[in-house]
Amino acid sequence: MRFMIIRKADAETEAGVMPSEQLITEMMKYNEEMVRAGVMLAGEGLHPSAKGLRVKFSGGKPVLIDGPFAETKELIAGFTMIQVKSREEAIEWVKRWPSIDGHGAVELELRQVAEAEDFGDAFTPELREQEDLLRAEVEQQAKQR
Repeated sequence: MRFMIIRKADAETEAGVMPSEQLITEMMKYNEEMVRAGVMLAGEGLHPSAKGLRVKFSGGKPVLIDGPFAETKELIAGFTMIQVKSREEAIEWVKRWPSIDGHGAVELELRQVAEAEDFGDAFTPELREQEDLLRAEVEQQAKQR
């Protein structure tokens, strides 16, 4: 089971305040524990929404909306992807997040990643094969970078 731990944005992350050396050190320890346990797949911090944009489709046509975006509580500042055996194990990893993040008031969201079998019959054998080929291509491209 794959899960995404979503680090919600706050006023500091949206202002572009970089984490302290202490927080970076704590996050590195946390990430190292997950890597050594074989559960971490990826993890990244994101720039503030002022450096981003949204694409909203209206009548099938894309409309670009530059950041920043007003609702900080709806934004994310980073994410960690993990692969674990159960939701309970994912929760245990989330609970170990460095407590100093967000000055002790960080908000995280845990979301399970949809897997092929979750889509039922709509995800035909042909579509599964196409997805497998695309994933293999992505992995090959990553190796070439």
